[in-house]
Amino acid sequence: MGSISLRNAGLVATETLFSNLNFVIGDGDRVGLVAGNGRGKTTLLRAMAGKGELSEGEIVRSRGLQVGYVEQDMPAASMGMTLYEMVLAALPATDRDSDSWRVDVVLDEFETPEALRHRPLSQLSGGWQRIALIAQCWVLQPDALLLDEPTNHLDLGKLFQLENWINQAARNIPVVIASHDRQFLDATTTRTLFLRPDAAQFFAVPYSKARLALAEMDEAAEAKRERDLKEVSKLRKQAAKLTNIGINSGSDLLVVKSKYLRERAAKIEGAARAVHKESSGEIRLGNSGAQAKVMVAFENVTVNTPVGEKLFRIDKLHVFQGDRLVILGRNGTGKSQFMGLIHRAMTGQETPGVRVSPQVVPGYIDQAMSFLPDEQSLLDYITGEFDEGDQRSKSLLAAAGFALEKQDRPISELSFGQRARLGLLALRLRAPNFYLLDEPTNHVDIAGQERLEAEILAHGATCVLVSHDRSFVRGLGERFLLIEKGKLIEVDTPEPFFAAMAQEQDQP
Repeated sequence: MGSISLRNAGLVATETLFSNLNFVIGDGDRVGLVAGNGRGKTTLLRAMAGKGELSEGEIVRSRGLQVGYVEQDMPAASMGMTLYEMVLAALPATDRDSDSWRVDVVLDEFETPEALRHRPLSQLSGGWQRIALIAQCWVLQPDALLLDEPTNHLDLGKLFQLENWINQAARNIPVVIASHDRQFLDATTTRTLFLRPDAAQFFAVPYSKARLALAEMDEAAEAKRERDLKEVSKLRKQAAKLTNIGINSGSDLLVVKSKYLRERAAKIEGAARAVHKESSGEIRLGNSGAQAKVMVAFENVTVNTPVGEKLFRIDKLHVFQGDRLVILGRNGTGKSQFMGLIHRAMTGQETPGVRVSPQVVPGYIDQAMSFLPDEQSLLDYITGEFDEGDQRSKSLLAAAGFALEKQDRPISELSFGQRARLGLLALRLRAPNFYLLDEPTNHVDIAGQERLEAEILAHGATCVLVSHDRSFVRGLGERFLLIEKGKLIEVDTPEPFFAAMAQEQDQP
């Protein structure tokens, strides 16, 4: 039996991120770890793996437990290695010759093509780099598994494959998954831990059910707080009345009773804490508006790879003002190439067969937020790019979750989640009326995803979206375009595509 126990665990940075954390993860437990960006998930996972420390409390692992930890980032030192070499390097040096067969077994589990196994990691997609990190961990056959944002950069096929793998290969060991993908958490976890500064909340159900339970608990706590504050107000009014009567009548007993009422009110008020609201920074968008009915029109358009190989053809397509289009397709079919083609057309580059309304003001973000200048500081970027002025820029950055003392840091030092928040702030400041969003929820926490979805819906801006996040697609999509058999076709719903991708992974 393997287990990891947390006893009064807490983490304090510039503020308390979580405290008084007590729970045990045992064999067969699959725990979803949920919190906003920068709220301590990675630090907690590292501490559970024995690679870091918390501010308070202790973590106890059962004797001899070998913990496998899959971090978010590919180590820079590994980028020059091939995928095969990276996984092999996880084995003890003395066992690599005799046990190299283990590498092939693990790579087979993840259906890794032979051609990719001996290609440098620097030449592989972010999704295959993610698979390499998981394979490197699994080749050691750990007794417990900790996964930090395992779905980032995975296409839908690999995401379904990872779901199946967790539910089968890792089903009998303790598993903790930190993720912002709501559907993935529902599919792979049986328990949910919400990290909070005052009291973390643990539920023995997957994310969606746990979220409902948490909302009910918060609602009850808020109602109790309101009742308590009303009682505080009542006690203080009584105390003030008794004080006046006591002074006027010379009654020491009434003065003492008044003091008791004030002390009781202060005690109740001190215990009436505000309900925690999850937020890692403001996300706001808008819609600068347009009068045109048709924003973009395509006719007889071929989408190619960067080297000119044909990916798919568009016979005819109109994107109307207010449309929310989701592009569906397997990995490699050309979704990102299509987004790049639209962006080039909108920025004035000649694109045969594509007509863009002169009223279109594009807002484009790609998966890596590559438009952000790494060498500039956050403040210099916002003031220089958008001419907002120094004080206004500081306020905008603070509202997006960047404290004043961090605004002079280079963008290159930001975490992936912080880069996402900065990119979405820049998107808003461009005041677009047409959003091109290529995997916008990568590294954005759940609260941020829901806020982004709500902003797009509220402002009615035209939007073309590529995303592997099924919850986000279902919540935002209005029209669905599927790349299949070399053509772009419109479908009524994404569900048949999702089902087909899941069925492919279920087949032996």
